[in-house]
Amino acid sequence: MVPRLLGLPSSCLLACLLTLLTHAVEIIDPGQVVYVDSRVDGVVDRAVILECGATLPDVYIWGFTQSGTEASKAVVYDFGKGPKIQQLSQSLGDMTVISKSASLSIERLQLAAKGLFTCQALYDTAQGAKLYYYYVHLSVLVPVSKPYILLSDASPVEESSMWMRCGFENGTGPIHYIWEQETRDGVVQTFAQGNNSLANVTNVNRNHTGWYRCVVRNAVNQQRSDRIWLDIIFGPDTPQIDVTPFIVTERGYSALERETVSLLCQAQSNPPSQYVWFYNNSQVYTGPQFTITRILRMHTGTYACMAQNTYRNSRSTKTISLTVYYPPDESPACWVEAALNHTSLRLQCTWPGGLPSPSFRWTTGLPAREVAGPVANATILLTGAQTPNNSLFTCLGSHPALNKPTYCSLRTWAPPTDPECFAYVTRGNQYLMLSCTCSGGAPKALLWWEGPEGNGQGAGEENSNILVLRYGTAQSGQAYTCHAKHPQFDQTKTCKLTLEAPVLVTQRSTVSVYEGSDVQLTCILTANYPPASQITWLNNRRQEVWDTPKKYLLHRAAAWTNLTVQEADGTQDSGQYWCSASNAVGGTEIPVTLLVKRYPMPPNVTLVKLMYSSQKRSEVAMEWETVMADGSVAGRAQGLTGFILERRPLSLQLKSPTGTAAVEGLGARKEKSSGPSDWQLVVAHGPEIRTYLLGNLTPTPVYQFRITAVNHRTVGHPSLAKTPADPPFNAYPAVIGAAIGGMIIAAIITVLLFLYIIRNRNNNPRLHDLLFGMQHSQSRENINFPEDEVVEGAEGEGGAAELGAPPSTDRGSPRAASPRAASPRAASPLGVSPAAEQAPPPGDDNEPVNVTITVMATGP
Repeated sequence: MVPRLLGLPSSCLLACLLTLLTHAVEIIDPGQVVYVDSRVDGVVDRAVILECGATLPDVYIWGFTQSGTEASKAVVYDFGKGPKIQQLSQSLGDMTVISKSASLSIERLQLAAKGLFTCQALYDTAQGAKLYYYYVHLSVLVPVSKPYILLSDASPVEESSMWMRCGFENGTGPIHYIWEQETRDGVVQTFAQGNNSLANVTNVNRNHTGWYRCVVRNAVNQQRSDRIWLDIIFGPDTPQIDVTPFIVTERGYSALERETVSLLCQAQSNPPSQYVWFYNNSQVYTGPQFTITRILRMHTGTYACMAQNTYRNSRSTKTISLTVYYPPDESPACWVEAALNHTSLRLQCTWPGGLPSPSFRWTTGLPAREVAGPVANATILLTGAQTPNNSLFTCLGSHPALNKPTYCSLRTWAPPTDPECFAYVTRGNQYLMLSCTCSGGAPKALLWWEGPEGNGQGAGEENSNILVLRYGTAQSGQAYTCHAKHPQFDQTKTCKLTLEAPVLVTQRSTVSVYEGSDVQLTCILTANYPPASQITWLNNRRQEVWDTPKKYLLHRAAAWTNLTVQEADGTQDSGQYWCSASNAVGGTEIPVTLLVKRYPMPPNVTLVKLMYSSQKRSEVAMEWETVMADGSVAGRAQGLTGFILERRPLSLQLKSPTGTAAVEGLGARKEKSSGPSDWQLVVAHGPEIRTYLLGNLTPTPVYQFRITAVNHRTVGHPSLAKTPADPPFNAYPAVIGAAIGGMIIAAIITVLLFLYIIRNRNNNPRLHDLLFGMQHSQSRENINFPEDEVVEGAEGEGGAAELGAPPSTDRGSPRAASPRAASPRAASPLGVSPAAEQAPPPGDDNEPVNVTITVMATGP
């Protein structure tokens, strides 16, 4: 058997065991074999552990005997060299040996693993070898699969029989069956249970309707089937009719007229019933709920509901009686009115209509007064003087169609105030209306009018009374009286209206203002009744004044209107203005005189200075002063508000550089000029300014200027027009500068000339002698040579000619001129100037010669 278990040759297995037992294990008593028996339940496709002792044996062999067979086959063995798992184990599941033990772990357990597992374990102990046999009976359980339900009839008729079967595909027995029922309300209860998969239902009723489940359970698990609906066919039962809203009477149901009445018919039935409504045996509606909107009294009668089950072809009917009751319209109405010439109080309560008629009852602080009913209204009479003011009375009305009484309340009270009177005018001013009111009170007070002479005007009326008078017929100062009477008044009350025509006043009847200013004219309404519609202004031309932004402005209020005249003008605005007002009694007007005065004439102005600031003629400096009528100079800012400076071009004049008129051709040409143009405004100054510098002028034209004083809008006389003067020519600086410059230049030229003569005295001896000889005439020596006389004479004549003297007219005595030899003094290094030569008298050729020698010594 061992060779078969191991699958090894017999000779090899035997040799191995003998070697192991001889060298490793000594079996002292083979009869001491321990047998351990156990049972283990496993589940398909899950894990299971098969134990082989608590400790790891030295040698062990696991064998498997499948259920239903006797052959045992080895699946795992370990001879001390580690476990060896055989191929057979693959059909049993995923088999492994637990570490440090001989126990087996089988994952994904298969059905083929059901059987006997034997573990032969050999332990080497101190007492010798010990052999254990562990028998493990493995049962492989199969979980139950999801069950399903089979019905003999899914829609059985009530009081019939049917069965239900619960089936499933897999599962290890024993199997326990549980039947669950879920009602329409969601309540789950156990219908039946046991080991039988079949449930028989006899005498089916409507309570069996619902959802059913089958629950199967074994030692491994439990499964529920999907729920299935069991529909029991039954009905219809006798219908139930619900009336909404309703009132139950002896004759059946009743409803209020004009309300919406709903008749709901319900009959137990499956499938649901179909409903047909009949009114007085005539079909009127199909459906479970019959609604009558705004039911009327004509809808009173019998209503029948028939329910029918088309599946079973059965029907049932229910009939009711409906009476339409209607109370009186709305609620009771209460009011109080005056009686017996407004000395007593009559309390009335009415509530018309209704079926049947309502009943009434008056309650107050006094004892309750019952009014027999049913009646249409209830009336009581009270003395006005004995009834306290502000008393409350309540009228209770009851009706069979109402659950509780309906009431109305009223108070009797006198008007809290005296009568009020006022007047107003109708549109178009046709009538004057005198109105008298006495507000409040229950009942209303009686009002009537009395005229100025005490006679009655019109009939009496409650609450208010209006007396109509033609427009303009009432007299000013007359009084009209309104009387008010009430049952709870101790005596008659009155109010008066005194009609008055308008009365106008003004703050100033004459208003004066300087022209150009704004002025306001006032008009105040002091007394008038009825009130005037408005106050009207008329200007000085008797024209009605309206708002004119550039001229007139009106400021209105209830009792006054002011007129503002803007920029008053003496010519147009002076005069009498009128303020008028009128009402239904009369009209009036008052004048207001407006005097527009001119400002005083400003003083005259004189230009005291008008001159160009330079020869360029582009700026003009001017100065002026004011002169009073007596010729005195006026102070600043006296009787004036400013100055106006004006100019105009007179002509276009061409000037030569020397300041004289330019000459064209040989003769003088007349100056071109254009006539004087209009005056142009240059600038306006304040009253304190007296000088001004005007620039940016064109130098070519000739301008005239004038200045005028202004006092607000009054313009004075312009000054005399003047032309600006040229600035004075001042030659002193120029002459002095020219003289000094000339002297400096002359000195420089003289020095240069002296230097030139001195350096060139050989080339120009005559000039040298002329200059230096004349300067040193105090040391002269006259030396006459015979040969010099002729030469001197010639030189004298020549010199005269050179100076421009007229030539001699004596042509008969020609004089010969011979060149003169250069004097040896000309080359004198000492620079000695020759003396001036004097011609000797004629005939004295033998006289001695005077020679003057001038010696000049110069220092180094």
